[in-house]
Amino acid sequence: MNTDSTRPLFCQRCRQPLKVEESLADLKPSAMDLLIEEKAHPRATPSAVATNVPDRTMEPISRRTTTSNKSNRNSLPGHTNLRSKDTMVGPSESFVMLSSSQIAPPVVSQVSTLKSDEARNSSMSRRLKVANKLFDIMSAKSDIDHPMCQECTDILLESLRRQLDDVSRERDCYIEFLKKVSESKIDPAEEKILRKEIEELADAENQANETLRRTEEERDALQKELEELEAESKNLEAEEEEFWQKSNEFQLKLQAFHNERDSINMKYDHDAKQYEKLQKTVVYNDTFCIGHSGPFGTINGFRLGRLSTQPIDWNEINAAMGQTLLLLYTVANKLKFQFKTYRLVPMGSFSRIQKIDGDSVVTYELYGSGDFAINRMFLNRRFDHALVALLNCLQQLSDFAEQRDKSLRLPYRINKDKIGDTSIRLQFNQDELWTRALKYMLTNMKWILIFASRGSVALGLSGDDGSQSPPAM
Repeated sequence: MNTDSTRPLFCQRCRQPLKVEESLADLKPSAMDLLIEEKAHPRATPSAVATNVPDRTMEPISRRTTTSNKSNRNSLPGHTNLRSKDTMVGPSESFVMLSSSQIAPPVVSQVSTLKSDEARNSSMSRRLKVANKLFDIMSAKSDIDHPMCQECTDILLESLRRQLDDVSRERDCYIEFLKKVSESKIDPAEEKILRKEIEELADAENQANETLRRTEEERDALQKELEELEAESKNLEAEEEEFWQKSNEFQLKLQAFHNERDSINMKYDHDAKQYEKLQKTVVYNDTFCIGHSGPFGTINGFRLGRLSTQPIDWNEINAAMGQTLLLLYTVANKLKFQFKTYRLVPMGSFSRIQKIDGDSVVTYELYGSGDFAINRMFLNRRFDHALVALLNCLQQLSDFAEQRDKSLRLPYRINKDKIGDTSIRLQFNQDELWTRALKYMLTNMKWILIFASRGSVALGLSGDDGSQSPPAM
């Protein structure tokens, strides 16, 4: 393992390993003193000063990067004191002269050490130790780190030579300028002209300063105006942002209003169409659907009448009678017509008609039955009275309708108990004739129903014309 005294040598600039010159190990004390003295007593000439003062701008990078490593290499006693003395240079001094007494002790000590070890000069360790000590001493006495290779030494010498040339040219320029100044002489006329030019330049300078002052004042005023305009611009931007925010809110509200309006318009159009559709709809035609099924007249699907070949149950006949009485009762209420002598009591399959004669009221059942013969004769008689009363009420309502509408003429005329010359009575009548009379009655009911619908149109309750004739039954 290498110690500080036997460490290998490297170039302090390019860090390349160096081979120790064998002559360094055989240095005589006089040669050693000569090297040290040359480093310790440089000549105080301008060129020497320029040479010894390093140009920090021209110093290679390796010099600056390796300066911090000097302390590790400088292992000789007294080396730190020597470097501190070199660095403590006054501002007016370019270099410091060191006496032989100041450097003699360490030199003598080193030389004596070298002499004591002269017997081992042939060994590599000895040569490295001597070379390291020698280079440390040389590095401590100058601003150049040692050792250096041949190439780095040539580069350093070239750099120092260029610095010397630059300083020499600068010195020659100063000398030449000083010579010209010394030789030049100004006559009074030229001096007067120069003084006048100086005064004019001073006046021009004052005017320029005044112009500059006014320009600066204008600049300050413009700067202040600019700040005010910037503040106003910020206020306008804030107002604009607030305006657009309110505008967006208004647009949203307007859009919501338009959507609501469109929705209401759509609902209105739908309702108007529904209303128009309802106006064209005859409620009575939907409520009381009068038609025919072969020889039978029908109301809401119930057949009215009976045949020997097609017997109809009395429950169906009674239901059809109840629907017929309800139709007559509803149309009379719609037309606000009051029947004379009779009062209708619609009760479905058990409807009745009351005959009012003063204080006496006689009720006739508008439904029949299929009981045994004696009871059936009694019931059929009351049923016949109810049919005659129903036909009489229909005649009263028909006369009222024909009086209201002169163009209305019922297809089948009514005379007492006959309609279209066919008796409405069940007893002592043929089933075919009775069925035909009931069919005629339903036909006249259909016409009365149409008249009621036309009355609804006149009142604005329906849009159906109703003047057309009902379908044949």
